[in-house]
Amino acid sequence: MTTLPRFISSSESLGDVSWRRSSHSTAANNCVEAARLPSGMTAVRDSKDVRGPALLFAAPAWSDFVRDLAAGGPLSAVEPSAR
Repeated sequence: MTTLPRFISSSESLGDVSWRRSSHSTAANNCVEAARLPSGMTAVRDSKDVRGPALLFAAPAWSDFVRDLAAGGPLSAVEPSAR
């Protein structure tokens, strides 16, 4: 069984995928962008470095992460001034 990559060094190698960012993003480009890949995985990259690396997540892991964020999960331990 082959292990799927979890990191790629250049998001350009993903080809023509549709990158999206949150509607809450500002014009300052200080957010992340996500793209659904043909494999079903989700790629995430820094919007300030669109040619840079991307992290890859299996669909269930990405869904769990987004759900936890919406519920105040992982970031709930961070002080509001640090968000």
